[in-house]
Amino acid sequence: MARPKDPNQAAHQIFLESIGEAPKTEAPTPKAKNPAAVALGRAGGLARAAALPATKRTQIAAKGAKARWKID
Repeated sequence: MARPKDPNQAAHQIFLESIGEAPKTEAPTPKAKNPAAVALGRAGGLARAAALPATKRTQIAAKGAKARWKID
């Protein structure tokens, strides 16, 4: 049985599990990833970097750094 999404109901469920009035809920199992898709994803970034000229890579990196360190 999955835990409820409502925080109050989830807290109540955890309380019941801790005192033994409800069975413990199992953690959800992660979905298996397709190994072929993982391999393509790893190769994709390298292929894109090899295809882009150095100036374009520099522009992309500068834009990312600016967005990361932006002060609101």
